[in-house]
Amino acid sequence: MLYQKTLSWGNSTKKRFKSMESQNVEYKQSWKDDYLKWICGFANAQGGTIYIGIDDDGNVCGVKGAKKLLEDIPNKVVNSMGIVVDVNLHRQDKLEYIAISVDASNVPVSYRGKYYYRSGSTMQELNGMALQQFIIKKMGHTWDDITNENATMDAIDRDAIDYFLKNGYENGRVKKDELDAPTEVVLQNLHLLSDTGKLKNAALLLFAKVPQRYFTCVQFKIGRFGHSEADLIIQDVIEGNIIQMADRVVDVLKSKYLTSPIRFEGMRRIEKLEVPEEALREILYNAIAHKDYMGAPIQMRVWDDRVEIWNEGGLPEGYTPATLLAQHSSRPRNKNIANAFFKAGFIDAWGRGYKKILEGFETVGLPVPTIEEVDGGVRVIFKRNNQSNPQVTQQKTTQKTTQKTTQKTTQKTTQKIIEAIMDNSNISIEELADICGLSRDGINYNIRNLKKQGIIRRVGPDKGGHWEVITSPNKD
Repeated sequence: MLYQKTLSWGNSTKKRFKSMESQNVEYKQSWKDDYLKWICGFANAQGGTIYIGIDDDGNVCGVKGAKKLLEDIPNKVVNSMGIVVDVNLHRQDKLEYIAISVDASNVPVSYRGKYYYRSGSTMQELNGMALQQFIIKKMGHTWDDITNENATMDAIDRDAIDYFLKNGYENGRVKKDELDAPTEVVLQNLHLLSDTGKLKNAALLLFAKVPQRYFTCVQFKIGRFGHSEADLIIQDVIEGNIIQMADRVVDVLKSKYLTSPIRFEGMRRIEKLEVPEEALREILYNAIAHKDYMGAPIQMRVWDDRVEIWNEGGLPEGYTPATLLAQHSSRPRNKNIANAFFKAGFIDAWGRGYKKILEGFETVGLPVPTIEEVDGGVRVIFKRNNQSNPQVTQQKTTQKTTQKTTQKTTQKTTQKIIEAIMDNSNISIEELADICGLSRDGINYNIRNLKKQGIIRRVGPDKGGHWEVITSPNKD
């Protein structure tokens, strides 16, 4: 039990309290055992002080039974959480109040089996992924540093390793004599193997043949939108290892989503992407390297006038979007992934990534991208340079035409299926496939949609049953 009796006189203490209000200070007029949660939260965060006997405005109102609390509070903290706090008695204008000083703990602290965390001026109970990330961080690890016990070296794609080495050599971060290094040696040098030789999560994300077998959200989703979120024109999902993901995304963007206006310099034909490609890649590398891989896939929305890229995972603690635009230290979420991206020459280790992005857009006369924290992640928005470009009009026309053609084809198939069922309620899937010129899977897909829309239904089992048309073709 640690406490100290301290006496304070005059009005100076009131002023001091008002100036000390922050995320590390909490005022309470009286003591309740429920405030043990706040002590737990301070211990799990940056530490802090709880004052008992002070109102929300920082004025001393006094607390009853202060001397008894000096003994009760330390004992309750030790018994329920196993930590020691300083509990000090103060006095002002004959009113007593208590200060409970909590140091930040270097290990996770729980109160009655639950974990609390002080964030800003709120106390949060940690659950699910947030709790898992908190415990990993408190133990001095990052998620990508965890060993995957089920994966073997057979999961690693040597082509991905060679791609990494080639880029690292071209960027001066891999030596020539390392280009032919065995896969296991490359992974060891990148600290992607445990002491027992097991693959870490980062190794699978970076170099696995099919990382989706181990992590469901290793995806980069791209969508082309028209007038609103409901107007989705086309979409793509990029999968595979993350060391090559940016290349695959750029290839798809060039072929389907962004324009490359043609110009000539003398006899030389130049097709340059409508946005600065190096800056675009920098944005992609940041989104991929700093993503929370226990969360949702990376999402890119392409609009007529702008592009939005969102990745799960907030900014480092204490950082804001403004921090990224100024000089700042690099604090990667996934240290092993960031290290591999650095060795490949994709990013640097000095926190200059966003500065390079801004310079890239300024060079071509485009507004600098905006950065914001939203929906538990980071979103980067940048303008497109495609206004009054005939390629854009052609692109949108082609997309709309493809969409309409697909709709007409689906309608014809639906009509054929309904008419065939009306002619023969016992018709088989194979017979329907022949009539419509589709595969068995294609017919099953259309059947599911018709059932879902309430147009047809199956009566009885697959063998021995029959079809019924609930809504006639004309009415439909």
